[in-house]
Amino acid sequence: MVNNNSPLLEMRNIKKDFFGNQVLTDINLTLKKGEVLGLVGENGAGKSTLMKILFGMGVINETGGYEGDVLINGAKIKFATPFDALAAGIGMVHQEFSLIPGFTVTENILLNREPIKKNIVSEIFGERLNTLDIKEMTGRSEKAIEKMGVRIDANMVISDMPVGHKQFTEIARELSKDQLELLILDEPTAVLTEKEAEALLDSIRGMAARGIAVIFITHRLQEILTICDRVVVMRDGFLVKDIPAKETDVPEITKWMVGRSVDTAAAEVKADSDARVIMSIRKLWVDMPGETVRNVNLDIREGEILGIGGLAGQGKLGIPNGIMGLYPAGGTVTFDDQAFTLNNPRKSLDASIAFVSEDRRGVGLLLDETLEWNIAFPAMQIQNKFLKTYLGGLVTWRDEKAIHEVTQKYIDELMIKCTSSQQQTKELSGGNQQKICLAKAFALEPKFLFVSEPTRGIDVGAKSLVLDALKNLNREKGITVVMVSSELEELRQICDRIAIVSGGKIAGILPAYDSSEDFGMLMVSQVK
Repeated sequence: MVNNNSPLLEMRNIKKDFFGNQVLTDINLTLKKGEVLGLVGENGAGKSTLMKILFGMGVINETGGYEGDVLINGAKIKFATPFDALAAGIGMVHQEFSLIPGFTVTENILLNREPIKKNIVSEIFGERLNTLDIKEMTGRSEKAIEKMGVRIDANMVISDMPVGHKQFTEIARELSKDQLELLILDEPTAVLTEKEAEALLDSIRGMAARGIAVIFITHRLQEILTICDRVVVMRDGFLVKDIPAKETDVPEITKWMVGRSVDTAAAEVKADSDARVIMSIRKLWVDMPGETVRNVNLDIREGEILGIGGLAGQGKLGIPNGIMGLYPAGGTVTFDDQAFTLNNPRKSLDASIAFVSEDRRGVGLLLDETLEWNIAFPAMQIQNKFLKTYLGGLVTWRDEKAIHEVTQKYIDELMIKCTSSQQQTKELSGGNQQKICLAKAFALEPKFLFVSEPTRGIDVGAKSLVLDALKNLNREKGITVVMVSSELEELRQICDRIAIVSGGKIAGILPAYDSSEDFGMLMVSQVK
């Protein structure tokens, strides 16, 4: 790490409220050049708001600004837009991607900073007819990718890439900027495999060695201890702890985050091996970018929680997306003793199968609508729930009381942090948006639930709540749950059995209590 005692960044007495709701109170923070700072806290603790202030995000100025001072290299600044922050050498990789799907990796990395070259026509008619210097663009993007120590095809179109490579593209875009002094990484490893995450942590070490300071926000607390010099813990808008990383551990950080000890021990699971098969999948293939689903054969028992795990791109995400009709699929599926129609999302919903997608913004939410509308709308549209009928059924109208009651029920059960059930969904933190996706599926009261990466990007306290909610839904209402997750230990906490996908096929199915080593062997196996 670069040894430089003068702070690159100081944040003094930062306060912020949204419409009278105090979200930050007297935050004081310093960061030196080449220092890696781990910023942790539950969803809604104020981490994202603090970073939005630092990065000059429009939502801060649009809601009355903030109190306190931000200093860069000793000089007070007040960024009006993110462009001001970028000009000052601050980069940020957000939790949600901001890439252009139809552009290549190189085009995204150098967007609005493309090198140009003169040609015969522009020499005569002016610089507006200059052309892009493709060779220089490729060289710059490949250099930025090289800094991360990973392999990405610089010419690949973003829409064809696996999600982990999209994350690396976002980071490479920031590393390609010569003036970069401080990089904010918001949940950068949430979508990465363990191997990809290790590569990213190595690249963060490289950034720090070159004098770039990093603010690293993650809910994977072991990564904080592995890579960070200091850990700063936020809770309910306050900074509750600032401590050298080598002086603490995961249980202690967890306790500071949530104000209580969190039990992450594996749960006792009770699988009924004699239960009937509610869904039978044979020779399933799915054409989903970044996923390989070639020949999946799987029987799912009624009333169980089945986990699906595996390395990124091997097919685990493709299975529910294909069955639910979101991507072209083939093969045969039977559900509840009936032939099941693929490539038709409505048929899935009519069969009482619900799906919580891993893509909460693209598939899961109506961001400009209220919490009430998000939670109630699918059940209203598919099952005619939350509607009143008049004139013998000639007129139907929304039952506002029932909509409010069901929304409030899930706000309470899932502890969704919001100002009210009428708040716009886009105003919630990422983890609370994830809970809205779950509530929407729960409100359908399905017979069968696919849930994909349900705890991606949410903190340890909220994780426990979400897993408990899924377990209760299964145990109390008998709903069959298939949970896809990149985190094996999370699957082992609530699942009865866990199927591992490798090379687009089921490599094996083991009881949840089997050893991590056994599951690891399945993940790296090559299924014939």
